[in-house]
Amino acid sequence: QVQLVESGGGFVQTGGSLRLSCAASGRTSSTYAVAWFRQAPGKERQFVAAIAWIPGSTQFADSVKDRSTISKDNAKETVYLQINNVTPEDTAVYYCAATSQTVVTQDAMDYWGKGTLVTVSS
Repeated sequence: QVQLVESGGGFVQTGGSLRLSCAASGRTSSTYAVAWFRQAPGKERQFVAAIAWIPGSTQFADSVKDRSTISKDNAKETVYLQINNVTPEDTAVYYCAATSQTVVTQDAMDYWGKGTLVTVSS
């Protein structure tokens, strides 16, 4: 089992930055990648970004790729997501997920966090 706990949600002003953390614990040695997904009000959950635990390769959704970074701290077993220049369209519940597979689709995720709400005010 792997436990994932997100933090860093809250209110952000348009044009600002959000930085989220995902702390992993448990049997993390089986994890291939950690991904972030988000679900906006009334919409389906969507992929945001992912990072492979080893060797650290990254993927981003088109909607955030030019203004986002995803990084990890192996010692702390924590993954960070930063999105800059946010707009109200970035308002969503952000979920952290982990998979032992080499694909980062929602169906491939083995474990999910409970999510953290980010609200971008205009």
